[in-house]
Amino acid sequence: MAIAVIVGAQWGDEGKGKIIDYLASRADMVVRGQGGNNAGHTVVVGEEKYALHLIPSGVLYEETTNIIGNGVVVDPRGFLEEIEGLEKRGVKTDRIYISDRAHLVMPYHRVIDALAEEKRGEMKIGTTKKGIGPCYMDKVERTGIRMIDMIEEGFESLMRARIRDKNEIIEKLYGAEKLDEDSIVDEYLSYVEKIKPFVRDTGVLIHKGLEEGKKILLEGAQGTLLDVDYGTYPYVTSSHPISGGFAIGSGIGPNRITEVIGIAKAYTTRVGSGPFVTELEDETGDRIREKGHEYGTTTGRPRRCGWFDAVMVRYAARINGMTSLSLMLLDVLSGFDEIKICTGYACEGGIIEDYPASLKVLQRCQPVYETLPGWSEDLGDITTYEALPENARRYIQKIEKTVGVPVKVVSIGPKRSQTIVIDEIF
Repeated sequence: MAIAVIVGAQWGDEGKGKIIDYLASRADMVVRGQGGNNAGHTVVVGEEKYALHLIPSGVLYEETTNIIGNGVVVDPRGFLEEIEGLEKRGVKTDRIYISDRAHLVMPYHRVIDALAEEKRGEMKIGTTKKGIGPCYMDKVERTGIRMIDMIEEGFESLMRARIRDKNEIIEKLYGAEKLDEDSIVDEYLSYVEKIKPFVRDTGVLIHKGLEEGKKILLEGAQGTLLDVDYGTYPYVTSSHPISGGFAIGSGIGPNRITEVIGIAKAYTTRVGSGPFVTELEDETGDRIREKGHEYGTTTGRPRRCGWFDAVMVRYAARINGMTSLSLMLLDVLSGFDEIKICTGYACEGGIIEDYPASLKVLQRCQPVYETLPGWSEDLGDITTYEALPENARRYIQKIEKTVGVPVKVVSIGPKRSQTIVIDEIF
């Protein structure tokens, strides 16, 4: 039995999809435990590119069971569109299951998400406006609608009650036009029979897999610094994209997890608002963005770019209990004469080595860099760690030393074949 967790070590978009895809080829079961279709993984298979938002990456392997756990919030329309898109491309979808305890994203969640973001003005948090935050709000407020409610008797009356409540908020708080109750009810009732075959008590499925000695991969979305407790609050998501979040979001006891694999880019990116100590608002940042094609999978928004922040990744390693690190997009740094690693933050005459909670402190911090020599070689066709340029290996070793976690996988391009495994992790 092996249970490995994949977590983002930065602000998401680290390239988790590629490593998840690589490990999914060895897994019997792939499980998502938080977030919704506000996140996205891009997986490249040969010349084919797949953008997955709700469905676990194991769907590309016919024998792998794919589970959307209770901690995920599910937009039925988005889910069914993703199913349809995969089936049109010849991907089988008969081994996908949704937890009966997962909550439904409703149209009013998306509307309130957009209205609330607009009302924030200059205090916008950069939401994708997919309704994820308002759905989690309802879950905690105990007014949410679960998958089990959708497939049981009484779904229509429950929907109507919730729509009327939300219409009062939309009209009276935001001054916007009410939603059409009947059209929402008709739309969601049309999903029931299509969704029902996918709904299961997924906690039982996972437990049976454990008892049978299956290999289980827990697929994280987003990143540690977007965690609602441990991220740069309030510029965070509404769930727990950390290793501990899987215990709740998929129904696995924390003592069953055997590996925690952190995914980090060889540099740092961020989408939306919030502090970013190593951000490069210059030609170097623009160069990294264009070389790395740093635009969001889900939103298409350009990402903010900067040098590798070891303070942040060291923090993520501690929060998650990381056992290894996968370093992504190392190839993007080819061609730079010098490469920098942030090893600490200078603030008010002192050096900060641990990531602070205060955004005000973070905004006053300046990165303390260690500069390393770069390399000019193209890495795309390299197949072993030893064949990497000496300066690239030195860079990896410096990251290992400053973060305190061994790098076991290095990605040097988008293709499956452009993955160097230094030490097997699953």
